[in-house]
Amino acid sequence: MAVERTLSIVKPDATARNITGKVIAKLEEAGLRVIAQKRVRWSREQAEKFYEVHKERPFYGELVDFMTSGPIVVQVLEGEDAIAKNREVMGATNPEEAAPGTIRKEFAENIERNTAHGSDSAENAAIEIALNFSDDEIVG
Repeated sequence: MAVERTLSIVKPDATARNITGKVIAKLEEAGLRVIAQKRVRWSREQAEKFYEVHKERPFYGELVDFMTSGPIVVQVLEGEDAIAKNREVMGATNPEEAAPGTIRKEFAENIERNTAHGSDSAENAAIEIALNFSDDEIVG
């Protein structure tokens, strides 16, 4: 197993309900280490750039609207197989299909307001991290 880095986002539905700490605790309990973190509010341009891979999909506009509706917590996680582990801890995109004990099963409101984002590949993790953090912000 390799030590990897991945991007994690605690989405506006979670920050609005003041459960950021509960979400992060689940990630840390799974052995992931937060090596960079900040609470921000994305501009429309930042959200559009981040989700441009979904630009042609019908949910793109609503996703951008949601991700700019309130503050988010962006963080870089590090650990053994961090990408897969983060996605496992988050659970399925649809909280109704998520395994018990996962972030989305416990905290998501619905498939659109599903509390957390995690990179889906090493390539996307590198891109997503670079969009949100400068090298000197990743301090370990």
